[in-house]
Amino acid sequence: MKFCSECAAPLIVEVPEGDHRPRHVCPKCSTIHYQNPRIIVGTLPVHQGKIMLCRRGIEPRIDLWTLPGGFMENDESLAEGALRETWEESKARVEIEQLISVISLPIVDQVHCFYLANMPIAEYSTTEESTEIELFAPADIPWQEIAFETVKTTLQHYLDSVQQDLPKPYQVCNTTLGPRKSDTY
Repeated sequence: MKFCSECAAPLIVEVPEGDHRPRHVCPKCSTIHYQNPRIIVGTLPVHQGKIMLCRRGIEPRIDLWTLPGGFMENDESLAEGALRETWEESKARVEIEQLISVISLPIVDQVHCFYLANMPIAEYSTTEESTEIELFAPADIPWQEIAFETVKTTLQHYLDSVQQDLPKPYQVCNTTLGPRKSDTY
């Protein structure tokens, strides 16, 4: 951040009075510009025990497999964003069951939140963001081709819950990963 969005003056970085972190501050109008983590939302769609994965058609990590997800927008809830991203990336209609993972990535200022979702009908199609979509049995998941560590963590947490025959709702995986910049969307 170089210029103030209020008055266009060049910004400086300092710890404002009463704060404990360096912030971008405008010396002209005194506006403090806070930068907060970006939220990534998505789903882990399941149809008859199989998990839907999308092959990325865009960078980063193009041609690798992922769960449908992306940046949460203003004026939507986590669940609304997850449903929207699932539709945008796969044209699949899913039903949110529960939050399955919340993974903090401090190194890239992101928080990834995935919902377990039921996919009652196996209808989906490719999009500009997903060049291929498949339903994978747990034993057939292409682990070496998964795009993001957060997706691997979410998949493993879900599969561990299923294999242990835990009752729903499953415990939410709440963890921090890092330091790796390759997990950024």
